[in-house]
Amino acid sequence: MRDALIVVHTGREATRKVASTVACRLHRAGFALRVMPDEYSSDAGLFDDLEPHERPLRVAPDDDAANGAEIVIVLGGDGTLLRAAELARQARVPLLGINLGHVGFLAEADLDDLDEVLDAVVHQTYRVEERMTIDVTATTDGQVLGRTWALNEAIVEKTNWAKLLDVVLEVDHRPVSEFACDGVLCATPTGSTAYAYSAGGPVVWPEVQAMLLVPSNAHALFSRPLVVSPDSRVALEVSGRGDAGVLVCDGRRTLDLPPGSRVEIGKGSTPVLLVRLRVQPFTDRLVRKFGLPVQGWRGRRP
Repeated sequence: MRDALIVVHTGREATRKVASTVACRLHRAGFALRVMPDEYSSDAGLFDDLEPHERPLRVAPDDDAANGAEIVIVLGGDGTLLRAAELARQARVPLLGINLGHVGFLAEADLDDLDEVLDAVVHQTYRVEERMTIDVTATTDGQVLGRTWALNEAIVEKTNWAKLLDVVLEVDHRPVSEFACDGVLCATPTGSTAYAYSAGGPVVWPEVQAMLLVPSNAHALFSRPLVVSPDSRVALEVSGRGDAGVLVCDGRRTLDLPPGSRVEIGKGSTPVLLVRLRVQPFTDRLVRKFGLPVQGWRGRRP
């Protein structure tokens, strides 16, 4: 028996119908299915149109949800995929995203590709790509506040929106700059097309191993984005003279940072595995997802 976990954003009726189609097809192909509905939406009516023996087993959103699964199929947008990554990363199970949201940059397929996607899952005609993560540790006065990780980005940002947050940036145990800002992002190449992009950071191709440091609305003469080695150690210190901040990882995991806190960031020990159905240059994905104008191009086609 083959196992698969389905993670569903149940906020739309259309998504629930797609979930039933996926579950029915995989059940007939011999899969034992588990499902974890979206934590922010009601799962009322999910799989009610299937026979009882076809319905996936509902599982709790804990560390064991993806253990033993062959694949995690995500039905939703990038937010749903980031949630699924929390479960799949430790289990070392690949994620396959089917975009039912907006941009869906992390997703491998759209709804129009559903038949192709299910064929690839059944026949295992896909490849798996490793995506770099970052490990994050927050301390204050030598005491550990918490440890976490991120696939997209870790952000140290202000909590008092009437004031700026004073932050000191450090790379490889040496100070780089201090500035007042809304926050500072440390992003992976995967996250370079997400919040870091909106904050003015560069797009980094996934094959490039690097970390991005992107100040957000910094009141300083030097506040340009930086690209550093994945082997570097980055630290963001919240000034002890100012307000408290907050650490936010992938928009999901948060940790309060009192004044004087220090956040240390390095390359993650465990990558996230993403399913790729076809060989496609990242350039094509970038153009398609962002709708970039390329009508005047006259280069050679592959």
